[in-house]
Amino acid sequence: MRAPVPPFTEQTARQKVQAAEDAWNTRDPERVAAAYTPDSVWRNRSRFITGREAIEAFLTHKWERELDYALRKDLWAFTGNRIAVRFQYEWHDDTGQWWRSYGNENWEFNDEGYMRRREASINDVGIDEADRRIHGPRSDAERGRGIPVR
Repeated sequence: MRAPVPPFTEQTARQKVQAAEDAWNTRDPERVAAAYTPDSVWRNRSRFITGREAIEAFLTHKWERELDYALRKDLWAFTGNRIAVRFQYEWHDDTGQWWRSYGNENWEFNDEGYMRRREASINDVGIDEADRRIHGPRSDAERGRGIPVR
């Protein structure tokens, strides 16, 4: 079991979102992939990925490309076994160009609390390093704060 489990309340949905943010900020593909069912189905941008092993491989490649990745997630909506989030993350490529990636995800969980479906729509905007606002995982003081639209 991977608590919290559905059906979600506002409190447990927020816990699930924060747990996901914390895990993704480790940039540990094995740890992150462990939150998904072995046959989980993803749409990430224009890619379709099936299975925990493929998710781990995808994340390994992602974090080899997206350097100094730091993420914020914000609960948008929830019901039953589904959660919708909006997110932003910042990273730079191997040329030193910084990016802020904006997106929305729809999540569906099985009864044991593992994610069996993830659909992500993501857009990247080039930013100057001086415009960064996400500098690593959230501090305790930042927990529970929403993220701005831009």
